[in-house]
Amino acid sequence: MLKIATFNANGIRSAFAKGFADWLASASLDILCVQELKAQEKDLPRHASRLDGMEGYFHCAEKKGYSGVALYARRAPTTIRSGIGIPEFDAEGRFLRADWPRLAVISLYVPSGSASEERQAAKFRFMDQFYPVLGALWQEAQQTGREILICADWNIAPTEKDLKNWRSNQKNSGFLPEERAWIRAVTSEIGWVDVFRRLHPDAEGEGYTWWSNRGQAWAKNVGWRIDYQLATPALASKAKAAYVYKEKRFSDHAPLIITYDWTLS
Repeated sequence: MLKIATFNANGIRSAFAKGFADWLASASLDILCVQELKAQEKDLPRHASRLDGMEGYFHCAEKKGYSGVALYARRAPTTIRSGIGIPEFDAEGRFLRADWPRLAVISLYVPSGSASEERQAAKFRFMDQFYPVLGALWQEAQQTGREILICADWNIAPTEKDLKNWRSNQKNSGFLPEERAWIRAVTSEIGWVDVFRRLHPDAEGEGYTWWSNRGQAWAKNVGWRIDYQLATPALASKAKAAYVYKEKRFSDHAPLIITYDWTLS
């Protein structure tokens, strides 16, 4: 079995201060993907390079205190690659890929557009330029036989089931018609499988992974499902269990953990 988690830390140093590393010690993960490090590698705590026996790999943003992704693995990958070849977004530390003989795992952080019109425009640029990358990854999987898993904060709630207040958010970033059409094309046209939704087709509140810090959203479970794992079909079919860890809060996001009947050998 292979246990893989994805988690937007909203500052990994902050998450550590809230007990994230202690939780990892009991989580028995094989691979952990982290988004929004908000730190450069030289600024990370010493213990951050290795967590619960998992070696860490990083793609940090050039700008201090911003973005960045990490991937931790209990078994060393054969190769590590960062970036997608688009300077604007590679400078923000949004893509990190680890390869094993039969599997590739990607930690991805899709831009948020909620801060301003300029950031929403950047998000749309990313979507336009990343869509062909998703298509190329899909073709690679078909040609090589290596399964691929993308663990990400996608910053898009795909359907009405994926956020509490969908009616009032239809004009807000993360639930815009263009964003939902894009993620729908990623799954229905390219063929990527939303693994949590495959296992829990009707789930609503238990699938949320992000809550605003306003209005007691966490306490009232007024959330969004914007963190998910997209997989090639053969790997998705091996998923056995998926859940969001909510017993302790390390960030405004919560970790999504999925177990696969799969080995890295």
